[in-house]
Amino acid sequence: MSWDSIMTSSNRTASPPIFLLTGFPGLEKLHFWISLPICSMYLVAITGNCVILFVIRTDETLHSPMYYFLSMLALSDLGLSFATLPAMLSVLWFNHREIHFEACLVQMYFIHTFSIVESGILLSMAFDRLVAIWNPLRYTSVLTYETVIKIGVGVALRAAFLVFPASFLLKRLKYGRINVLSYSFCLHQDLLKVVLSDRRISSIYGLMVVVSSMVLDSVLLVLSYIMILKTVLSIASKAERLRALNTCISHICAVLTFYTPMIGLSMIHRYGKNAPPVVHILMANIYLLVPPLMNPVVYSIKTKQIRMKIFKGLLRRKESVRVT
Repeated sequence: MSWDSIMTSSNRTASPPIFLLTGFPGLEKLHFWISLPICSMYLVAITGNCVILFVIRTDETLHSPMYYFLSMLALSDLGLSFATLPAMLSVLWFNHREIHFEACLVQMYFIHTFSIVESGILLSMAFDRLVAIWNPLRYTSVLTYETVIKIGVGVALRAAFLVFPASFLLKRLKYGRINVLSYSFCLHQDLLKVVLSDRRISSIYGLMVVVSSMVLDSVLLVLSYIMILKTVLSIASKAERLRALNTCISHICAVLTFYTPMIGLSMIHRYGKNAPPVVHILMANIYLLVPPLMNPVVYSIKTKQIRMKIFKGLLRRKESVRVT
């Protein structure tokens, strides 16, 4: 073998791995049309969450713990949307599938971080409803502004520190020259599928992250609502019981919107190995797209203060258009 061929082969082995994102296999000609509803969902999600933040920021009557937590939820939804939007549109619009390994790790980090943040915020909102129903007289003294800020910072730091080692562990593993991923974005479990070296430590750590964050949060959520139901059932007046439960409907919808697609995606990964790739891709897209889309819609419809503020803003805009 000549020296040039040896150098060429060594350069090939030393070159960084290439990762290819996947859109909708077999439907590449329809990618543009598929992107239209997806872009519409992103537009509604981003606009809706920005409206929620603007309304809470400008209306002093909404400066309370419940709406501070809602602001955090909107911020996490925006972060999740912006983490996936560029890569997805590059695949669907321009068929640009290649992504650098470092960029893939960064995207994976933010997707999982914001997912864990959202899980923690939903748990915090359950605690907020529990305090409001269980002991309303001490609500403002228990959930002070400083306490809410500490909870928000704690939720964010937990997510950031839990996910970071997962990215570090993935970087130490070996990959093939070309690695085809299953989705149009990078997920931890998807990257593990293309690893060529021993992935047990990364897999175990990923499971530990899920158990110590989302599984733990879901268990505490269930316990919180058991306590809420016990408290509500102890209220003598039926009207007051309904009023108390009505304050939880928006949060229950947000919890179901977040955890149902996540459980569905986990079930597909574990038991749906023979399912078509489109089913896996569809479930992953639902998991990342639906919560940021539905949360502002649900809270805008079910929360009277936010709904009235939005209606007033729309009426003012119509009146100003008429005047001009």
